[in-house]
Amino acid sequence: MTAEAHAVGWFRRWLLAERIEQVEGPEAAESKGRQQPWWKVVCLTGLDYFSTLGYIPGIAALAAGVLSPIATIFIVFLTLFAMVPMYRRVAEESPHGQGSISMLERLLSFWPGKLTVLVLLGFIATDFMITITLSASDAAVHLTDNPLMPEGFRDQDILITIVLVAVLGAIFLKGFKEAINIAVVVVGAYLLLNLVVVGVGLYEAFTQPQSLGDWQGKLFVDYGNPLVMLGVALLVFPKLALGISGFETGVSVMPLVRGEEGDDPKHPLGRVRNTRKLLTSAALIMSFYLITTSFVTVVLIPAEEFEPEGSANGRALAYLAHEYLGNVFGTIYDLSTITILAFAGASAMAGLLNVVPRYLPRYGMAPEWGRTVRPLVLIYIVIAFAITIIFGADVDAQGGAYATGVLVIMTSAAFAVTLSAIWRHGSLAVTLAFGLVTLIFIYTTVANIIERPDGIKVASFFIGAIIISSLISRVLRTTELRQERVEIDERAQRFIDEAASKGEIHIVAHRPGWGHNPGQYARKLKEQHEYNHIPQDEPIFFLEVEVEDPSEFEDVLEVRGVEVSGYHVLRATSSAVPNAIAAFLLHIRDMTGKKPHCYFGWTEGNPIVYVIRYILFGEGDTAPVTHEILREAEPNLESRPIIHVGGQ
Repeated sequence: MTAEAHAVGWFRRWLLAERIEQVEGPEAAESKGRQQPWWKVVCLTGLDYFSTLGYIPGIAALAAGVLSPIATIFIVFLTLFAMVPMYRRVAEESPHGQGSISMLERLLSFWPGKLTVLVLLGFIATDFMITITLSASDAAVHLTDNPLMPEGFRDQDILITIVLVAVLGAIFLKGFKEAINIAVVVVGAYLLLNLVVVGVGLYEAFTQPQSLGDWQGKLFVDYGNPLVMLGVALLVFPKLALGISGFETGVSVMPLVRGEEGDDPKHPLGRVRNTRKLLTSAALIMSFYLITTSFVTVVLIPAEEFEPEGSANGRALAYLAHEYLGNVFGTIYDLSTITILAFAGASAMAGLLNVVPRYLPRYGMAPEWGRTVRPLVLIYIVIAFAITIIFGADVDAQGGAYATGVLVIMTSAAFAVTLSAIWRHGSLAVTLAFGLVTLIFIYTTVANIIERPDGIKVASFFIGAIIISSLISRVLRTTELRQERVEIDERAQRFIDEAASKGEIHIVAHRPGWGHNPGQYARKLKEQHEYNHIPQDEPIFFLEVEVEDPSEFEDVLEVRGVEVSGYHVLRATSSAVPNAIAAFLLHIRDMTGKKPHCYFGWTEGNPIVYVIRYILFGEGDTAPVTHEILREAEPNLESRPIIHVGGQ
């Protein structure tokens, strides 16, 4: 082997080394080396969730003005009494990181269910990809606005953002463990510095009677009485909804949460409990900071500084750090904010890497390498580069898409939890509570889309790209062997062993639903003896494959044997008839060492119609498709099962 070939081989092995599997178990265990204590994973999700403190106080002040602290209380109330219970339920229902989408997937079947999942994946891609680019863009703003930044770098937001995204990608190419360890340091430092800023801000607010009095005066001058304040705050609080953005990420990274010894791989209760601790802790920490930061910023910062050209626009807490703690501390705070914003995309990247591979490859809507981590990281980074360039690293321009993605996903989660409560016949109070949360999120989402329609346009692009690429991949992968494995029951095994002991193995493909009476089998058997000249003394059995859910792609082929008036019949269910037959024939060959012969009747009709029926409904002109699947799976003609076509 040449040095070049060796290098190519090493690179390929490295690139495809890490895989995201569908479930844990003997066949597909999640890597234990990636799992960490729940409090560390809090820091990974906190990169996204807590980093919003870099811009949420400024957004709140612009949107709600002096009502910002009151509107923020509604967000905190929604966080603690709606989001936490809702996502604790989601964590229980999707312990392998599928997120709330998996709940809807189970409630919706066939192609409508798959299409719903694709649309929601489009919104998740919008949320997570824009999280990566928006956070890096905001980090670039904090960097270029720092008074110590050289003049030559002040107009390089796009370049700085691209560099920060590239660094994020490099960390994930190295591994998840490295990303989590960095997150612990970055988040710990950021929360500590914010605690200092909040503490000093509260001290200044309460020791400056004039500032506090001005704020209270504006409240009553502008709104008159508390009821009006509450009413207006309810109207504007949807604009502050980005303050609850971290929950879907929290459940999507569940595979990284270490459970307990003895956890059932299919439903690890220890991991569920630890993820609930993660969600609750993150919500409590964020609620504290949301309330305190909204208060100190609106009391201490002049309103004009929040405007687009103001010094506090997009960096309200940094403004306070420089104003009240000096430029040295302010610069340290800026560096911390820049760091957490630069790596805020880490939780979004982790979410994408855990969610997307659990759906698209399983649906046949992505190549098999779509389960591997590093190729996906490279693809996501390239997309992030493109988004950064298209939006010019403008934080405000990306805000609408980010809010739309976040709110739609949370609305779908609330809807899924409500349906689950109904499906499980939960208590009426719980069902009504989750139903009310769903209505709140519908209102919030619609209000956001009306105000910022650009967000739904960006999301539509992601949705369209995912649907088109997924359908193309599904068509290209239709002739793959799609059975994970073949399982044969005792009676079916006996039929096969008897046939193998007497000579060649002859199998007649028989359509289910044509009747299980002996006359049907007798007619089919006579037809095959006549057209294909099978010797009368050769044992023959029938194979019937019934389509269960044609929208599925991979399944386990379970074959059971039955006897109908002396005729040996093998029956199975699958998502596609030709693929199941091909997988069964290859399994028989490997098990017996003999090439089986399979017999089909001719089909009549438009071949294009049969192709469409096969792609959408899993059946069509079965014989030629089965032959093509076998040809791709077994290039050696001498080892390939033999297909015969004849009769009616």
